[in-house]
Amino acid sequence: MLRLSLTVLVIFLLSLAAVAGPGSSPNERLPAGPMQGKATGACSTCHEPRIIVQQRLSKAAWTREVDKMIKWGAEVNPQDRDALIDYFSTNFGPDSSAYVAPKTVSGPKTPTKASAKSSL
Repeated sequence: MLRLSLTVLVIFLLSLAAVAGPGSSPNERLPAGPMQGKATGACSTCHEPRIIVQQRLSKAAWTREVDKMIKWGAEVNPQDRDALIDYFSTNFGPDSSAYVAPKTVSGPKTPTKASAKSSL
């Protein structure tokens, strides 16, 4: 009976790992900081953090973006608005390092036009 339980547990854990897929890239998470939790809470109800971390906006652009999201329903305490804009503009401003997309696991590659021409 114990052996059966261990087998079922192992199968379950392997299945869970397969469904979860590879771990998220550091580029897919919001950076640590005093506003990380509030940014995650306000933004992740509608979209993944990836949408934020790939942006490189000025403070003025982040202000417009945050105000737009609040109008669209993002729940941001008015007292946190300026700190949230500072958090985004500090971590994802124009001078921030470029976003690096995570590698994806792909199936067989479909030939591109260029590679198809070169094989002729």
